[in-house]
Amino acid sequence: MTALSPTLPADPDTLASRFTVPGMRCAGCIAKIERELPKVAGVKAARVNFSSKRVAVEHDKELGEDALLQALQGLGFEAQRIEDNPLGAEEKEHRKLMRALGVAGFGMMNVMLLSVSIWSGAEGATREVFHWLSALIALPVIAYSGQPFFASAWMALKYRRTNMDVPISIGVILATALSVYETATGGGHAYFESAVMLLFFLLAGRALDSTMRTRTRAGIGALLGRMGKSASVIGPDGTVARVDAKELEPRMLVLVAAGEGLAADGEIEQGESTIDNSMLTGESKPVPVGTGDTVHAGAINLGAPFQLRLTHTSDDTALAEIARLMDEAGQSRSHYVRIADRASRTYAPVVHSLAALALVGWMIAGAGWHQSLVVAIAVLIITCPCAMGLAVPTAQVVASGALLKRGLLVKDGSALERLAEVDTALLDKTGTLTLGEPRPDISLLNSEAKSVALGLAQASQHPLSRGLAQALREDEIEPAKIDQIDETSGKGIEGVWRGVRVALERPNAETSDLATTLRIGSQAHVLRFTDPLRTDTHQTIEALCILGIEPAILSGDRRAPVEATAKSLGIPATANVSPQEKLAALEELRGHGAKPLMVGDGLNDGPALAAAHASIAPGTASDASQQAADAVFIGEKLMPVALAVRVARRTMVIVRQNFSFAIGYNALAVPLALFGFVTPLIAAIAMSLSSLVVVANSLRLAGSAKENTK
Repeated sequence: MTALSPTLPADPDTLASRFTVPGMRCAGCIAKIERELPKVAGVKAARVNFSSKRVAVEHDKELGEDALLQALQGLGFEAQRIEDNPLGAEEKEHRKLMRALGVAGFGMMNVMLLSVSIWSGAEGATREVFHWLSALIALPVIAYSGQPFFASAWMALKYRRTNMDVPISIGVILATALSVYETATGGGHAYFESAVMLLFFLLAGRALDSTMRTRTRAGIGALLGRMGKSASVIGPDGTVARVDAKELEPRMLVLVAAGEGLAADGEIEQGESTIDNSMLTGESKPVPVGTGDTVHAGAINLGAPFQLRLTHTSDDTALAEIARLMDEAGQSRSHYVRIADRASRTYAPVVHSLAALALVGWMIAGAGWHQSLVVAIAVLIITCPCAMGLAVPTAQVVASGALLKRGLLVKDGSALERLAEVDTALLDKTGTLTLGEPRPDISLLNSEAKSVALGLAQASQHPLSRGLAQALREDEIEPAKIDQIDETSGKGIEGVWRGVRVALERPNAETSDLATTLRIGSQAHVLRFTDPLRTDTHQTIEALCILGIEPAILSGDRRAPVEATAKSLGIPATANVSPQEKLAALEELRGHGAKPLMVGDGLNDGPALAAAHASIAPGTASDASQQAADAVFIGEKLMPVALAVRVARRTMVIVRQNFSFAIGYNALAVPLALFGFVTPLIAAIAMSLSSLVVVANSLRLAGSAKENTK
C-alpha cells in the first residue's frame, strides 16, 4: 500500500488561504473578486467557488490573512476565515433566508386575498380600507423579507459597485413608497401585492440555492469525522496515555486496539492483524497487515492489537488529503454558474438606464413627477428577473422530484445541467456495478458441512464470515454447536465439533478470488465468494450507449475481478487506481474535450466524484462519497444512472424554452412600459404571469422520468 502525501504549495514562499464570503450573489461578484483581489500587493491569484461561496487566495507569506480580509471588505464583501466558523456563516444565512421566505409567503397570500376584492371593483371607503389593511400587512413583511436584498444592495452601493439586488431593491422600495402615497392620498391604485410577490419569488430561488450549498458543504465535515478522535500513545517508559487526535505528532508510538479506528497514518512496528480499509479503497475484502506495512487514518482494526509508529497526523493524513482534494476539485466549478447569473453583469445597469430614461423622458415630454415616477416604477417591476430567475430552478426542482420518485436524489441544482452534457461514464466496480456484498457458493456443501460452517461463521465478525452466515441462514440451516472457539486475526476461526477440529481459514494457495476454506478434520472445502452485478447492470450499460455515452470501469479493486467484470459487460476497464490516479484520468479526459460522469461509492472515489463534470453515488456509498456526488441513487438497480442523463437532457430543453420566453417577454413588455401603456399594477400582474408560464412549462417534466430510458 502506498502512502499518500499531503497537498503542499508548489512555492515554499506561497501560502494558500481560504475564506467564506456569504455576500456573493452573481457572476459579477465572482468577476470582481477574481479580477480585483490579485491587484493587491502580495496576492498571486484568487479563485472563487460559487457553489460553496468560498474564495481561495494564493499569497506571499508576508501578507497576513487580516490584510486579505480587509482587501475583500474593500471590494464590498464581508468575509471570514473558514477555520473560525466552518459552516456557521452559511447556516446563519440559510436560516435567515428560510425565515424571510416564510414571512413573504404569509404576507403574499393575505395581501393577494385583499387585492381580489379591489380588482373585483370595490370603490370608495371599501377600497381605501382594503388598501390600508394591505399596507398594515405588506410594510412589515417587506421590511423583514427584503433584508437579504436591501443589505446586499446597500453593501454594493457603499463600495461603489452594483449587483442584481440593486434594481430589485429600488423597484420594491419605490413601489412600496408610491403605494403608501396612493393609499394616504386616496388614490385608486396601490402596489403592495406587487412588492411582496416579487420578494417571495426571488427568495424562493435564493433559498433553494442555499439549501443545496449547505448540503454540499457538509461533506467535508462528514469525511473528516470518520477519523479516530484519539489514540493510545505508548510513552518511553511503556505507560499508555489517551491523547486527542489533534495533539498527535509524527514518530509517536501508538497502540491500536481491536475494533479501533485509526486516528493518523503510520507504519506498523509490531504485531499482525487484519484491517477494514473499504472506506479508503472501496474494496470489501479485509486486508492483512503486519510489521512494516503502512496504514491510514480511517481504517478499522478488525483483529489483534498492534503498535503503530505515526508518520502523518492531523491535516497531513491521507484522509485529510482526500478531503482537500474534494474541496479543491470543487473549485473547478467556480466559473460554472447558472444561466440566469450570467446576465447579471449587464442586467443592473440596463434596468437602471431604462428606468432613468423613462423618468427623464416623460418629464421632458411634459408629464408630471407622479406620472413619470409611475412609469419608471413600472419599468423596474416589469423588467425584474422573475421569469429569468425561475427559468432554471423551477425546471430543476420538477425534474429532481420526478427522479426522486424513481429512486434518484439530485442534490445540486446545477447537476442536471452538467448531467445533460456528459459524454463519458466512468464507473467503479465494487458497490457500484456490483452490490458490494460478498456471497458464497455453498452448493457443493452437504447439510452437515453447512451446519458446521454456520456454527463457526456466526461467531466471527469477519466480512466473509458475515456473508457466509447470511447465506446459510437464508438456506434455513441450523448451526452446529462448536466448542473451544478461537479466532486468530489474519488466519481464521477454529473450534471443536464432536471431538473433531473444524475451522474457517485462509486458503493455503494464493488466489485472486474472495475465498475461505472450511476444514472439518482432514477434509477441506474451498468456498468461493462472488460480488454479483446489479440485476440491471447490462441493461444500464446498453442504455448509456444508446444515449451516446461511452462507459468504462475505473476501479481501485484488484485487476482480476475488474477485468472479469469488464469482459462480461463488454467495456474497457482500469484497475488498481489510487484517488490521485482517478483524478488524473478525469483530467486527461477533460483535456481531450470529454465531459465525464463519475459513478462510485468508495471514499477513494470522493475526489473523483467532486472533480468530474457530473457525479452519482449509490445509496450504500460512504457518507463522504454521497456528499461529494451530485446525485445519489437508492436501491439495487443501476438504471437511475442512465435515467438521470436522459431526464437532464430533457430538462435543458425546457430550460432553453423558459429562457426564450423570458427574453421574449422582456422584449415585448419593456417597450410597452417605457411608452406608458403599463401601470405598476399591470406590470406586477405581467411579471407574475410570466413567472407562472415558466413554472407551468417546467411542470411538463413531472412525467419525464416515467418514460423508458431508451
